[in-house]
Amino acid sequence: MKVAVFLDTGVFVAARNSRDRNHKRATELFEEALRGKFGVVYTSDYVIDEAITTALFRTRNFGVALNAGRLALGSPRIERLFTGSDEFLSAWERFQKFDRKPMSFTDCVSLAHMEKRGVERMMSFDSEFEGLTTRIH
Repeated sequence: MKVAVFLDTGVFVAARNSRDRNHKRATELFEEALRGKFGVVYTSDYVIDEAITTALFRTRNFGVALNAGRLALGSPRIERLFTGSDEFLSAWERFQKFDRKPMSFTDCVSLAHMEKRGVERMMSFDSEFEGLTTRIH
């Protein structure tokens, strides 16, 4: 197991949206992650896209969306992964198998990145990851 964690969309959104029910916990998790508690901190281009878009549509506040993007893109402790054809095709294969337990394609891309790098923990508030990875929430 690689000492690392993958950051999911909801953590970025909640950390920058003071009205989000997970705001306090997301802020705590970010502080711990940025201090190195979880080892290497990863996220992906798909998660960043989803976080900015979700923040904008949940809050209708451009500033919150901008701050979510700045959090994801501005921290030197967060290693941003860019999705190539290997991850994309792996995610597509995974997506097709989740007919009984639907997952977003972005979530499948996240799992593909994690698998490729041997990351076994994800910081996420989404319960659909239960049983697929160790979820920190």
